Amino acid sequence: MHSRAPQNRPSGSSFGSRISVLLLAMFATMATVYVAGRLWQDAENRVYLIQELDKRTGQDQSAISVDDTLKLIACREQQKKLSDLEMDLAAATQEGFVPKHSSKNDGTHAKKKTLAVIGIITTFGRKKNRDAIRKAWMPTGAALEKLADEKGIIVRFVIGRSTNRGDSLDREIDNENRQTKDFIILDGQVEATEEHPKKMKSFFTHAVENWDAEFYAKANDDVYVNIDALGAMLTTHLDKPRLYMGCMKSGEVFSEPTHKWYEPDWWKFGDKKSYFRHASGELYVISKALARFISINRSILRTYAHDDVSSGSWFIGLDVNHIDEPKFCCSWSSGAICAAV
Repeated sequence: MHSRAPQNRPSGSSFGSRISVLLLAMFATMATVYVAGRLWQDAENRVYLIQELDKRTGQDQSAISVDDTLKLIACREQQKKLSDLEMDLAAATQEGFVPKHSSKNDGTHAKKKTLAVIGIITTFGRKKNRDAIRKAWMPTGAALEKLADEKGIIVRFVIGRSTNRGDSLDREIDNENRQTKDFIILDGQVEATEEHPKKMKSFFTHAVENWDAEFYAKANDDVYVNIDALGAMLTTHLDKPRLYMGCMKSGEVFSEPTHKWYEPDWWKFGDKKSYFRHASGELYVISKALARFISINRSILRTYAHDDVSSGSWFIGLDVNHIDEPKFCCSWSSGAICAAV
């Protein structure tokens, strides 16, 4: 006679059923929590939208459109993200984190927003010109940094690299820069006369990518610039987002290859062979928007024989405020901002 199996021993199918029930219960709980969370979030959005609707209705405005609804929801989401970031920043600050933009001064004066970056275009063999400028109008050492901190004006000499990279010409500039710390050295730009128009693109690109200024100015290394007068004038033009200001001129286009000022693209300038109006190369200023335009489109911007003509050509087809300013004509007349030396 066979004995019966104990009645209290669970069978395999019964045990599997209990596991299935337990898993289903867990999934159901998680789904309930998720749905409840979404409903709570949607409820918050609805309350916010109702409040906005009440405000608009009370002001005799129309009901909130679908677009407005989406904007309001997106706004709430951005506010939540910002709140989370602020909490993270507060926690990091407690741990000793210091933001990079924190002021480095001793509290005697606040660092001024950058008004202008002035690039003095120079080349090899012109150290005497640079030294003359340093003595005449460009501060050196701590005074150069003070000019940037207190007046928001940054001044640098701008130069490229030798065609024989690393030769004595490059080494001389590197040594000079180690002593003065007042150069922008364009490592990707060859320093040669025929490369000057491209050098202007490189300068504006470098300047706008390294300094967030309102204006960017180009000056030659044989002119005297009244920095205070220039800064005062630029502050009166802060309301002009696309400004191109200088001593505007035109001039003859020379088609003879033997001529000193030969223009290879002379045929583009019409039968009268006259350049369009552009700022003289001694000193001119462009606003931030135009500098960014050059930086973004530098690979497709055409250059001509002369750097000032090239710069002017980049703004011909744009909605630009051309300002012909006689004070930029670099004469020794009263009130002039620059003068040839």
